[in-house]
Amino acid sequence: MELSPLADRLRPKDFADFFGQEHLVGPNGILKRLVDKDELPSIIFWGPPGCGKTTLARIIARKTKSEFIHFSAVSSGIDDVKKVVKQAGERKKLYSQKTILFIDEIHRFNKLQQDAFLPAVEDGTITLIGATTENPSFEVIGPLLSRCRVFVLTLLTPSDLSKIIDRALKELKLKIDRKAKEFLLDSSNGDGRITINVLEISSKLTDKTIKLKDIEEAMQRKTLLYDKAGEEHYNTISAFIKSMRASDPDAALYYLARMVNAGEDPLFIARRMVVFASEDIGMAQPTALVVANDVFRACETIGYPECQENLAHGAVYLALAKKDRSAVDAYFKALEDVKKLGNLPIPLEIRNAPTKLMKELGYGKGYEPYHNKIKSFLPDKLKGKKYF
Repeated sequence: MELSPLADRLRPKDFADFFGQEHLVGPNGILKRLVDKDELPSIIFWGPPGCGKTTLARIIARKTKSEFIHFSAVSSGIDDVKKVVKQAGERKKLYSQKTILFIDEIHRFNKLQQDAFLPAVEDGTITLIGATTENPSFEVIGPLLSRCRVFVLTLLTPSDLSKIIDRALKELKLKIDRKAKEFLLDSSNGDGRITINVLEISSKLTDKTIKLKDIEEAMQRKTLLYDKAGEEHYNTISAFIKSMRASDPDAALYYLARMVNAGEDPLFIARRMVVFASEDIGMAQPTALVVANDVFRACETIGYPECQENLAHGAVYLALAKKDRSAVDAYFKALEDVKKLGNLPIPLEIRNAPTKLMKELGYGKGYEPYHNKIKSFLPDKLKGKKYF
């Protein structure tokens, strides 16, 4: 009889057998305590691939006293949701039994689909467990998100992955040499699913001990975690900007290389560099804006692969440039007053005076273009205020 996939054979059935996410399922983890008391609220599991979101949902399914229904947002529609909600309502009314609806990849449900089960979450007909690799702030509608507790899951640590490897080897009745294990730990990128799948393929290439060449052959290529529409997209551009802000050209080039290697739109990167030139460099080196604009134009004109060199040139220039946020900071201070005080009357002397009546009313009277710097053209309520 053919064995089930290794991932299914290894899947933990209890929190005690689950590796990683100690802050949620450890001895004092909040998720473990809520499930043990059967007082689970609607929740969203947010974390990278292979960190255990679906496994945790299945553990909850085993331990909860509720009816557990598993949906995939890829293959389920509004009619499916409505049917489940109706059945959950009947179950609650007739048997006083709760229903847990687990939706994998909930970010793939559009607003209309999410709206379909919102009332049932609001009135307690169902308890929702959503799993997503995307930031729920962007992908889950506000009313639904406000009724869910978001649990953030992290990449599995090398220690977590090592335990998974040991469990898998025991199941496979195989050994692994040190270099092969180190390479697998490094290449799995914190993803337990990759670790298990690579081991399963490697096990078919050997009889006793998995070696480095087996792992390399099974893996083919170390894949980088990068989704141009997802959270890692924002994490990487943030790291790129902050590296330039810290005047660290090496880190800036590294994060630039990650984005380019993942196929990020060069114009997206260049636009952020244009913003950075004014926001962070500003008056310290005004030519930075010229350079950043030229990098954008180069990317627009020639595209990949050549424009990666223009991006690298610009990134190093911006990272090494002196920094001065005074102009931008001053602007936002002024903007605060605009929002707080509204449209204060503009002094008459700097108002436009295109008609005779306006001139008679004093519009433009006394205006001198090259005035003494002691004089302020701000509205009376803000006279003498300094932003810059």
